[in-house]
Amino acid sequence: MPTLDNVTLDIAVVLGTTSMPIHQVLRLGRGAIIELDAGEDDEVHILANNLPVARGTVVVQGNRIAVEVTQLLPRQPDVR
Repeated sequence: MPTLDNVTLDIAVVLGTTSMPIHQVLRLGRGAIIELDAGEDDEVHILANNLPVARGTVVVQGNRIAVEVTQLLPRQPDVR
């Protein structure tokens, strides 16, 4: 599998979402707090190249934050 060794993916973990009017976004500054629609024990969504691939939970170990994968999502059919 040497050809897969050089493939990179963008991984994102979505902790929660919110909706804000654009005038509020434009006024955000350093230290601003944005409330999300999720609690501390809620599942997070794991995206690979903006596609959902798994769900997980946040794990805090000392001063490090990690995500434990709890469920792999079924692959979407390839649409071309």
